[in-house]
Amino acid sequence: MSDAPAGLFLGQSDAAQPEALLFHRANRHGVVAGATGTGKTVTLQIMAQGFSDAGVPVFCADVKGDLSGISQVGTPNEKLIARATEMALTLTPRAAPTVFWDLYGQKGHPIRTTVSEIGPVLMSRMLGLNEVQEGVMTVVFHIADKEGLLLLDLGDLRSLLVYVGENAERIGREVGNVAPASIAAIQRALLQLEQQGGDAFFGEPALKLEDMIRVGLDGRGQVNVLDSTRLMNSPRLYGAFLLWLLSELFEQLPEVGDPDRPRLVFFFDEAHLLFDDAPRALLDKVEQVVRLIRSKGVGVYFVTQNPADIPDSVLAQLGNRIQHALRAYTPSEQKGLKAASQSFRANPAFDTAEAIQGLGVGEALVSVLDEKGAPTVVARTKIRPPASRLGPATEAERAAVMAASPVRGLYDQTLNRESAEEILAARHAASDRAETQARAQSDAAKAAEAQAKANGKAVRADARERARTTPRARTSNRQTPMEALTKSVLRTAGSTLTRELLRGLLGGLKRR
Repeated sequence: MSDAPAGLFLGQSDAAQPEALLFHRANRHGVVAGATGTGKTVTLQIMAQGFSDAGVPVFCADVKGDLSGISQVGTPNEKLIARATEMALTLTPRAAPTVFWDLYGQKGHPIRTTVSEIGPVLMSRMLGLNEVQEGVMTVVFHIADKEGLLLLDLGDLRSLLVYVGENAERIGREVGNVAPASIAAIQRALLQLEQQGGDAFFGEPALKLEDMIRVGLDGRGQVNVLDSTRLMNSPRLYGAFLLWLLSELFEQLPEVGDPDRPRLVFFFDEAHLLFDDAPRALLDKVEQVVRLIRSKGVGVYFVTQNPADIPDSVLAQLGNRIQHALRAYTPSEQKGLKAASQSFRANPAFDTAEAIQGLGVGEALVSVLDEKGAPTVVARTKIRPPASRLGPATEAERAAVMAASPVRGLYDQTLNRESAEEILAARHAASDRAETQARAQSDAAKAAEAQAKANGKAVRADARERARTTPRARTSNRQTPMEALTKSVLRTAGSTLTRELLRGLLGGLKRR
């Protein structure tokens, strides 16, 4: 048996009927669920390779490292061959055309984007900020847009935070209060993200989506495998990155309606990491993207342990469902089991909840959308064996795949063009130079004034010293001969005049 042209062959049901996911319904999204060790990764692998064989590019996260085997030709053992024979399946081992990616650039080509492209909501999610701090982050992005400051990497964001803190009073009058405590909290969160290696994700050259949505000359779609073994240590970064990638696909891809097959299929492994402790605004964004991205020809498949990990508003949009075994030992697990069983269209041949608990490794309950878009009756299904390798690729094999990659050399070297950090540093340098110059002029003026005062004091002191040391001319009480003659004449004239006046007065009195 070969894959039917209209659908991806998943396996064979107990009723000896093939179970296939229709390509023209694949953009209606789906979920692959099941407990650890029940075969979710193998199911993801056969789905990824099946879409690739149909000419559909795929993006998937490799959480444990096992999915890297999709890049290698499979070597089926007797058990896999027997299962293929049971399904009348001709198993032809071959590898899928694979490109490895890694946010840290260690086990794949680096993936980068700019801080501006991430935006304040996802950046706040990455940093684990509260509502008040997220508001401050929104202000920071607003100031960057208003003043034309490019935010490319975390250095730019850190510099802009310092700038906002220094100008908090002016900025607060325009857009609201910016508390120094919030700025400090964001700075500390940035430091933690940098210590986790998150700074490698921000910068240029930024990822071009067309480098992921490739179809080879042989007609097979490119399988993009994101190595997430290290990334899982930063769950917020992991969830925010995948949501950003979905958002970019939604914003950049044109509307195509319902195509014959998807333009891209996106597998989101460990999906609960996206929704754990997610604020309402983030959940609304996820719901919006998942609901609308279907019209862009993108199918989104969440891979998780329990469908209950996914909010109902999102789960309701996942029409194609593959449920591996669940264990229900605790009340919460039993509740999740009940919810999972009730999400299927019941099969009268068995009890869905009991069937989920009794599934073996490599078995699943499958319900997909039919030609009319309605879910099929759930069927207990043996999943087909993969054509590629079960298990991880070696380091040498990974290196060989990367050496032959169509994007080799495009993202390996980091670019650092002028952005907020450099612009603000130049502003600070110019301000420092102006301040230094003004200070120097002020100091020179003060020095000149001090010198003038010192010169004046010196002149006055010199004058006093000269006055003190210069001998003064002596004065004498002796009269010169001329002074004595003059005084004598004046006294004689005064006496004569006085006597004459007295005589005149007395004579006049006598006559009366």
